[in-house]
Amino acid sequence: MTEPLTVNGRHYHRPHRPVVVVCIDGSEDAYHERAIADGRMPFLEGMLRGGADLRADCTMPSFTNPNNLSIATGVPPAVHGICGNYFYDTASGTEVMMNDPELLRAPTLFAAFSQRGAKVAVITAKDKLRRLLGSGLKDGICFSAEKADQATEEENGIGKVLERTGMELPSVYSAELSELVMAAGADILDKDRPDLMYLSLTDYIQHKHAPGSPVANNFYAMLDQYFERIDALGAVLVVTADHGMNAKADGAGAARVVFLQDTLDDRLEPGAARVVLPITDPYTVHHGALGSYATVHLPDSADREVVAAGLARLDGVDEVLTREAACGRFELPGDRIGDLVVIAERNTALGTTPARHDISGFTEPLRSHGGLSEQKVPFLVNAPVEGLPAGHRLRNFDAYWVGTAVAAGEPLPAA
Repeated sequence: MTEPLTVNGRHYHRPHRPVVVVCIDGSEDAYHERAIADGRMPFLEGMLRGGADLRADCTMPSFTNPNNLSIATGVPPAVHGICGNYFYDTASGTEVMMNDPELLRAPTLFAAFSQRGAKVAVITAKDKLRRLLGSGLKDGICFSAEKADQATEEENGIGKVLERTGMELPSVYSAELSELVMAAGADILDKDRPDLMYLSLTDYIQHKHAPGSPVANNFYAMLDQYFERIDALGAVLVVTADHGMNAKADGAGAARVVFLQDTLDDRLEPGAARVVLPITDPYTVHHGALGSYATVHLPDSADREVVAAGLARLDGVDEVLTREAACGRFELPGDRIGDLVVIAERNTALGTTPARHDISGFTEPLRSHGGLSEQKVPFLVNAPVEGLPAGHRLRNFDAYWVGTAVAAGEPLPAA
């Protein structure tokens, strides 16, 4: 690959050195700022003095799958089609996990670059993202830390991951799952020198521990060591996040939840409306499928405006938008969301009915995401970023647009 590449209508330079994007799942600026203030991230502190310390917006809803795929494609959900971890398919009348590559409506940067001869490596913490992010990838490395023990040269482009990193297979509910992603990424960068690398972590720590807490600081201190190694290996490093994180509890630590299905059953009739929580995925231990964004499918007989107005008056609800308004404002695919989109306030989560959300085993107050209050994320680069167009709204999915330009020593292409 010797010339610039156009993917999904955006232009990317050919990098002259590796570009590594790290997506710290669930991170907000307070996490690294507190860790720096507490002396736990000395490398990042120095890096930001000579690099770029920016903030960006993630896509809405502020969930894992939509944002990872936006970073991977360089475009919002309206283009790539992944608008949640989970959605209701009205055509088939079924609820569907959004982890099948067939649901993806745009090629990833990884596929496009690899098909032009670039070496690409993609490592995810959880296996749910691996197939989506690896869609169309040609002769690249793509595996999850969750199933690192099963990775093979034939299937994943790499084998003996645990042997290469010197780590044991961690629990999916652990900080070590993210550490394995970072350790494998640093090892592959050193030995295989991919042109593009994507390291996608898990938000297990952020769901349980606030910025500045000992556990959170330990986690970010671990990341700092790998950031230093990646920088020392000569890569352009871009650190961002798929979404932020906030407490969804009152001052006493009790979860604050608006149960939308119960409300709609009372106001319409039981089962007439369907509430879909796009945060839902196979890993609910740390959030109980409670987030701050929901979609509502209404029966034809319901008056959307009346129902929307009633939901908007509920304590803890921030905004209620019609499908058309939500698609226009948040760049969403209209055929994959409901008639209404409901967004909760900063410290409130949305649920269906209490019986469907088990948080009885939680030892810390509920922390989650999905709303507008989790939309601002870090955008940190180990080199200066110059030439951002006037008025450009920086997004987390600008990561490779910025990173490849820096790595090529070229001005940023037209956005």
